[in-house]
Amino acid sequence: MSSTSVTFSHDQAEAFDNISALLKGLGVDLDEGLLTPATEGKQAIAAVTGKAGSGKTLLLAEMVKALEGAGVDIVSGDYEGKRKKDHRTLAILAPTNKAASVLRMRGVPATTIHRIIYTPVYDPEYEKIAEWLAEKGEKPEIEGLTDEALDRAHAFYQLHKSIPGALAAAGLRGSDFITGWKRRDDPLDIGFIDESSMLDDKQFEDLKEIFSTLVLFGDPAQLAPVNQSGAMVFDKLPAPAVYNLERIHRQDADNPILDLAHALADPQLEFHDFESMVAQTAQKDDRVVYASRVEVDLMARSPVLVWRNATRIRLINAFRQVHGAPEDALMEGEPLICDGIELPMKHRKKRLDLEARGLIKGAQVIYLGPGRKPGFSRLHVMGAEDPRVSAASIVKIEMPDEEEPFIPYAARMGATFLHGAAVTIHKAQGSQWENVQVFAPDLFVAARMNRSEAGQPLWKRLAYVAITRASERLYWVVRNRLAKPTGPLDVSDLTVAPAPLELMAQEENA
Repeated sequence: MSSTSVTFSHDQAEAFDNISALLKGLGVDLDEGLLTPATEGKQAIAAVTGKAGSGKTLLLAEMVKALEGAGVDIVSGDYEGKRKKDHRTLAILAPTNKAASVLRMRGVPATTIHRIIYTPVYDPEYEKIAEWLAEKGEKPEIEGLTDEALDRAHAFYQLHKSIPGALAAAGLRGSDFITGWKRRDDPLDIGFIDESSMLDDKQFEDLKEIFSTLVLFGDPAQLAPVNQSGAMVFDKLPAPAVYNLERIHRQDADNPILDLAHALADPQLEFHDFESMVAQTAQKDDRVVYASRVEVDLMARSPVLVWRNATRIRLINAFRQVHGAPEDALMEGEPLICDGIELPMKHRKKRLDLEARGLIKGAQVIYLGPGRKPGFSRLHVMGAEDPRVSAASIVKIEMPDEEEPFIPYAARMGATFLHGAAVTIHKAQGSQWENVQVFAPDLFVAARMNRSEAGQPLWKRLAYVAITRASERLYWVVRNRLAKPTGPLDVSDLTVAPAPLELMAQEENA
């Protein structure tokens, strides 16, 4: 543990030492800073588990620092330099843009699982800048770019570890420096996977094909992926390969939100007891609000978290009605959720372009207005490194008691979207917002149904996941009512890189 400057708890230190010993057996000695080539055909998988606040993210970040200090090369989704023979590599991945952005805010160069499967092909001239930023080359001289522009790129990269973001800070657009995308041909070495409780069996198998060494970081108290029968991928690992963090660190800062989340572990706790606990906490601490209505102003940036689809659809339509949204169009500032991409295989490049810019299933998006071409929409992808895109879109507005959604905008093919003012708790996993509203009547229904998942009452698992999405303030909404907005929808808070990227704008309609 000498390679880290932070003070670990006993269980963090033990997990660090165990993972270090695993890596040492695979030729990565963190204590001595010695690396030997990977042994072909040898695979190792381990997991670090723990509830919210147990220090998994801190441990991951410190492990990354130690590996970098030992000379392991970091592989990111936005740029991959020429592979040096016998060098050891590390990629840090998360299932969603939001989860990856949380790690990037801590200085960890994380990317999405999907993004690592495909790598960008850089224009050779601008690749020199990427090599320089990654400290693998000298500061280049590029026609049309001043030293000041390169310095801006360097300053940005020091803060955010994003090559595309740095190049955008220099005044370049993605279409200037990325000429295409290719599927990864070569396997990778070490993979750290955050929020691994969200992985399904197919994703896990794909990762095992790419990486010879995997370390999974996950919360066993969250909800398992749909169709996984309540099981998570790390549940299948042998006990010696799973290191559980017991101590809850963020409780040291007297966090009432985490106190409530961990109170759910009491097997004697009933729903009405927990709701009383929330009300009592709200009287003592303004970081918890016992709310009699949904605050519509918060829904534009952080969706109301619900259990039932019918509740989600009703809240979305109430949100649109109180804002006076027309039935046949979206308003600037309305939130959307990407529901996938509908493109045939012959348009593979377009699909890769969209997915590379963050439009993967579950991505949170803010609608900015119609694009230049019919069926296109201008969008801000929350948590993405280059958030502004213009894409062929199919937007679906679901209506209460209607089997088919209303579609205000539709290209023939492209990215599909559902409205994002409310989402199910399952889909909220991996995301975090400053303010989170939990629709308690839905959880009460789950409690009355006496449903269980993996041996735990379902309402408790739902409540745990929903509560731990809040980083600053939790609203526990107990009535089916909606407040009036204090003003129109606004997008002035959405900061962007200096040069927004227009995807597919010059290409024909799919």
